[in-house]
Amino acid sequence: MTAPATTGPQPPPAIAGAPLLRDAPLAAGERWIYSAGFNVDPGLAATARVDCELADLLRLLGAGARVAVLAHQGSHRAGTARPLGFLVPYLEERLGVPVPYLADPLAAETARRVAELGPGEPALVGNTRLLAGEEECDPRLVERLAGLGERVALGGFSKAHRAHASNVGLVRRLPGWVADSVARELDALAPWAGAEPGGLSVAVLGGTKREKIDPGLVGLARAYDLVVPAGAVLNALLAARGQEVGESALGECAPAARATLDALGRGPRAAVAWPARLIVAPPGAGPAAARSIPADAPVPAGRAIVDFEPDPATIARVGRATRFLLAGPPSLARAGFRRAPEALLGARAGAGSTSLLLGGDTAAELPWAGPTSSGGGAALVYLTTGRCAAVEALAKARAGR
Repeated sequence: MTAPATTGPQPPPAIAGAPLLRDAPLAAGERWIYSAGFNVDPGLAATARVDCELADLLRLLGAGARVAVLAHQGSHRAGTARPLGFLVPYLEERLGVPVPYLADPLAAETARRVAELGPGEPALVGNTRLLAGEEECDPRLVERLAGLGERVALGGFSKAHRAHASNVGLVRRLPGWVADSVARELDALAPWAGAEPGGLSVAVLGGTKREKIDPGLVGLARAYDLVVPAGAVLNALLAARGQEVGESALGECAPAARATLDALGRGPRAAVAWPARLIVAPPGAGPAAARSIPADAPVPAGRAIVDFEPDPATIARVGRATRFLLAGPPSLARAGFRRAPEALLGARAGAGSTSLLLGGDTAAELPWAGPTSSGGGAALVYLTTGRCAAVEALAKARAGR
């Protein structure tokens, strides 16, 4: 990923004090756990969150390490987490070795087969998102996962902002090193934080996760000149303003929407770009059923906001921006509602490295071939707070040893 140079406050070096996998001494036969973030769709429409970790895995396997790849995928709360067997053919093709799949990380058979791996052999273990206690970093779960190896390679940037058992828990218990995939993301993201004096910074915040609105929208409003709420972020803010939003998806954004509006009203650096019009349709319907309504009109019963028309002045500022950030899909683009993304990204045509898309889902859904970051929520949390929970936990654990 490439990014323009900026001035102004940057996030603290989250990686400071954390040892890097590239510097780790490797020896044949060592038992490693690779904490991965293979959060991709089973159809493998986009594989960036797998591809970015392949070089680290190949380095370990090439040195003769025995590697249990402990991965997470999907959302347990949203019901999108799946067993990871669909990844095996792709991993075998890219790694050039057989990759047995061990579906239950806690099974005795899994522990036995991992222990029997030979030098240079991997196994795919998971999905950790399906384990009770993963999100709570339950110490009992950490103890059982730690039995799969003796050292930890901390990959999985897409989950690095979450203190889960399979990352933070493991590096507190076992010697760990930061994978190059994570180090590269943190290094490349730093220029996108802080203000850009003399320039024009625009951020579009879409998607459904809470971090898109807090700390995302609130944090970027302190450093960027214009923020454009979109997707569930926009829906939740409209609802918090008292507008009827019908069946519109609010995701995890609703609880923080009122406080976010209050924070935006206290005079941050950024202006908020509200839409010119809303595109609404019955839930599950295609573009043929959509219609346009004024941005301040109530959404009719039985319809949901699926897209929006940006104000022409917003598009003009997006086109002039010296730094443009898009975090999360701004519409239901996958269902064919593409008016907002096509207008926003069309204004960035030819802008090169001064535009950045955050998140694998965003890049997969939108017509974009420019710079991206594989970590959506993790990247946004780092840009707005300078924090990266998993790397910080590793640095603290190493300092205490």
